[in-house]
Amino acid sequence: MKIVVIGGSGRIGEKLVYNLRQDDFRVLGASPSCGVDAVTGKGLDEALNDAQVVVDVSNSPALDGASALRYFEAAGRRLTAAANAAGVQHYIALSIVGTDRLQASGYFQAKKLQEDLIKASGLNYSILRSTQFFEFIAGVVQDGTRDDVVISPALAQPISGLDVAEALADLAAGEPLNRMVEVAGPERFRLSDIAEEVLTAYEDSRRIIADSSAPYFGATLTEDSLLPGGEARIADLRFEDWLRASLQPGAPSERPRKMGSVA
Repeated sequence: MKIVVIGGSGRIGEKLVYNLRQDDFRVLGASPSCGVDAVTGKGLDEALNDAQVVVDVSNSPALDGASALRYFEAAGRRLTAAANAAGVQHYIALSIVGTDRLQASGYFQAKKLQEDLIKASGLNYSILRSTQFFEFIAGVVQDGTRDDVVISPALAQPISGLDVAEALADLAAGEPLNRMVEVAGPERFRLSDIAEEVLTAYEDSRRIIADSSAPYFGATLTEDSLLPGGEARIADLRFEDWLRASLQPGAPSERPRKMGSVA
């Protein structure tokens, strides 16, 4: 079975390609760096030739609302049209838990449009909504200014990118669900508490300031805006263990696969 991973050179895409190859699937990691552009359509038909499964883990290069909307609309329309033309049997996309609740954000409006385009495409599909990645939260905190870090104290149930890639690989190996499912980490934290742990781990002297009005992609979070529903798949890797491992030189970016249900 041929599986094409759109965004195969990105944070999740690289891990997903590795996992699928471990399971002996024929995998093509497609991205602009490999000559495949979902926005312009360059190389897309050739990449999808003979593909049974497409997994879209790509993201907008810019996260502001207008740029994200342009990206996801253009890419979504081209990808679904190309997948239909190629006879793709299962179209999978990675989205975000809380998308429906965060429509005040232009970025989340763009992600909702991406989901809607897939549902209206006529393709058999599965959409995986994930909670925030440990890697993303840590990156946001570390890449901040020299000033104190102002962040919402809203609850979150973050997850490792490794576990997200594992859930996507399980979907790719299974039958289309024709619905959305969620995946989340095993523990709930306040975003501000996670940020504090990251700064402490990296011996960063800046302070964390918890502010309920702090914007999140332009939206204001409520207490449970980022939390998954009760039927979410719960991953194994705890934040403390991930953070400890990430501080080690040469920390591995993959781990052995273990198959499981996402339905």
